[in-house]
Amino acid sequence: MAKHNVWMSVSDLMTGLMIIFLFIAIAYISRVKKNQNVLTDYVDTRTQLHDKLVDKFKSDTARWQMTIGHDLSMRFNNPSVLFATGSYDLTPEFKEILDEFLPKYFDILVNDPLHEKIKEIRIEGHTDNVPAPQFNKDPYIANTILSQLRSVSVLMHIRNMPAFNNYTEEQRRMIEFWLTANGLSYGRALDADGNFCYDSKNPIDLDKSRRVEFRIVTSGEEVLENFVKKNKD
Repeated sequence: MAKHNVWMSVSDLMTGLMIIFLFIAIAYISRVKKNQNVLTDYVDTRTQLHDKLVDKFKSDTARWQMTIGHDLSMRFNNPSVLFATGSYDLTPEFKEILDEFLPKYFDILVNDPLHEKIKEIRIEGHTDNVPAPQFNKDPYIANTILSQLRSVSVLMHIRNMPAFNNYTEEQRRMIEFWLTANGLSYGRALDADGNFCYDSKNPIDLDKSRRVEFRIVTSGEEVLENFVKKNKD
């Protein structure tokens, strides 16, 4: 009988393992590079949009008591200007602000090449934790209803603005696709420093918590979340 060449078999096995490890390494490097590209695109998109918003509204933030966050939020902070206590009717002052703010805001988003990266524009209504029994006996549910009605009031105002109807049909469809009205009750209430009470564990600041925000959600956020989920699997 012919003798088996044991050393040749081991050599072939090691060569095979090296090839397998090489393919694994290549696949891993490709995955890391792809993740880095997604992250880079996500950060670049948000940074560019943030810088454009800051530049566009640099002369308006103080007089409107509005802040622009790196999370692409436009936060209107003066509750007395927005709505009367317990009401979801826009004050005349807030209507004037929106009539000036929204055309400039939409012009950036509709005409900029980055509009393809926008997935959603969230109109967020936020309240304090003061009970509103006219809506519901549960304070959280009551304020959810109130904050939702307030965000819807803003959305209704947008659709009734002459500036909105001056856009082309395609641009109006784009804005309608983006816009959502979200009532968040006091789930994201703020403390005296403007931080989420949930994170800081500090008491709610009633005035800071009562606010309206416009928040841009980019498509990269969904892609990034999917990558994170895949990497956990």
